[in-house]
Amino acid sequence: MLIGIICLVAYLMGSISSAILVCRLFRLPDPRFAGSNNPGATNVLRLGGKIPAALVLACDVLKGTIPVWGAYFLAIEPIWLGAIAVSACLGHIYPIFFHFNGGKAVATAFGALLPIGLSLAGMLIVTWLVVLWLTRYSSLAAIVTVSLAPVYTFLVKPLYTLPVTFLTIVIIFRHRANIARLWQGKEPKITKKSERQ
Repeated sequence: MLIGIICLVAYLMGSISSAILVCRLFRLPDPRFAGSNNPGATNVLRLGGKIPAALVLACDVLKGTIPVWGAYFLAIEPIWLGAIAVSACLGHIYPIFFHFNGGKAVATAFGALLPIGLSLAGMLIVTWLVVLWLTRYSSLAAIVTVSLAPVYTFLVKPLYTLPVTFLTIVIIFRHRANIARLWQGKEPKITKKSERQ
């Protein structure tokens, strides 16, 4: 019963689309229908710059961290922590408050992994930055990072490898269109400001 309630709360928190709300606050186009049509920090960066994108990123991370960390301190079994993390991500992907039209949940998944440890967070951040720096593909950086998350988790806290794997499957499934565009060479890159002018 308790786990079901926490999963529901996690889903509802995930359903609060910070990208849409921040874009409304800054009077930017709706990220669901502009840019890459994805309500996430990367698209908000394209539409409005660093400050709105940073706000979206912080809020999306917290949506994953708060419910999982709260459950973590309640000594809930790792497998159920994974279910709570997936619930938060499903809320972000299919938000009940925004017609079930959500984002890719990468930042929310990262937030859900933070309670496992700062060493895991550090490895994930470095991986994402390196892949992004080498390729300039935000989606590829996310896919590579999330794919390595179970490996990193096994090295840090093996007990959480299975739930992290569940999370990885959800995120990669959500990126299936990006994978197709990457394969076809049609995926947009993150460009420098000087190149956009």
